[in-house]
Amino acid sequence: MNAYATAPAAGRPPVRVRATLDAPLSRWLWLVKWILAVPHLVVLAFLWTAFVLAGLAAGFAILFTGRSPRPLFDFQAGVLRWTWRVAYYAYGALGTDRYPPFSLGEEPSYPARLDIVYPERMSRGLVLVKWWLLALPHYLVVGVLLGGLHLGWWGGTGLIALLSVFAGVALLFTGAYPPGLFDLVVGLNRWVLRVAAYVGLMTDEYPPFRLDLGGSEPTADAVRGGEPGGEPGPKA
Repeated sequence: MNAYATAPAAGRPPVRVRATLDAPLSRWLWLVKWILAVPHLVVLAFLWTAFVLAGLAAGFAILFTGRSPRPLFDFQAGVLRWTWRVAYYAYGALGTDRYPPFSLGEEPSYPARLDIVYPERMSRGLVLVKWWLLALPHYLVVGVLLGGLHLGWWGGTGLIALLSVFAGVALLFTGAYPPGLFDLVVGLNRWVLRVAAYVGLMTDEYPPFRLDLGGSEPTADAVRGGEPGGEPGPKA
């Protein structure tokens, strides 16, 4: 079964970030996740180098053909998906104690999921300016969220890591993850992932300057009406 749609369903954005808060969560495990995540971080350091190279190759292909080669797109999507799972486990969210799989593919049972629609056609002109000029405002936002521009979420001192540590402290003393804090952390990660897909030349849809909170994507009606709400999130 193909992991990616080739056309967006009605009302669905090209980049969909979903998460389910696991419960109960360990009070103390978050204190050592920086050690447990090291094997993933080593692998992801190499994968992100390859992600950048794949983006460059895709850019040339789009410039001459108007299409991103599907194997390159699938690889980039896999790197983002892997990164999101590790971030969700570690200090990008601390939303689960399930160790992330070493996988570029879909993992439907994992509580952090990322889906990106494969674009059949892409703008040849945008490929020249989207990743540096058009994305500049978002780079400023992402710099605040991650504590600088990172090829991943680890080692950051930005807002996302800070809020995740606050969640860890709450877990330590109360045994519960504050729901409002969870919604905010996932919303901030959603912003980062949308920008990553855009500057990675995986979509032509400009990332919205909108903080969509919670574990599920908002519906099109909710976005148009400015109301909270979204599609049902995946089950844990």
